[in-house]
Amino acid sequence: MLQFASCRWIEEHLNVLITGPTGVGKSFVAYALGQKACREDYRTQYFHLPRLLQELSIARADGRYGRVLTAPARTELLIIDDWGLQPLDDQGRHDLLEILEDRYNVRSTIVTSQLPVSNWHEAIGDPTLADAIFDRLFHNAYQINLKGESMRKRLKTFDSNRPLG
Repeated sequence: MLQFASCRWIEEHLNVLITGPTGVGKSFVAYALGQKACREDYRTQYFHLPRLLQELSIARADGRYGRVLTAPARTELLIIDDWGLQPLDDQGRHDLLEILEDRYNVRSTIVTSQLPVSNWHEAIGDPTLADAIFDRLFHNAYQINLKGESMRKRLKTFDSNRPLG
């Protein structure tokens, strides 16, 4: 993980794909990398994928689509969290391809997912668009596969009968 501290991977326009089960720290690692990028003066944006796709859908209806689509394309580091939580519809696949096409070899992207990379093709749906999306994400990406028990399970549970203080 120390190799990411220099942010050289951002300068080289490389991607980072972080996978693992729920609660192992995928989002935490993505946030930490994003925070380091901000400290090094890289413009960074975070998006929860379902919300990003919803925002693009709304923007398409109200005439802001081009402007909303341009924002992720211009940022030096884009973090897409929770890839594959729900299947992509046809418009979502196209929107994602547009974003990744604009970023390929000119910007860096971090993607987090509970799904193993081997299942992403199926989650995308359309084989042709899945190939195109994969082509823009994987060929210049570091892959981090986190393992272990959920950190949330490790936290002490609150005992409502225990007095405070």
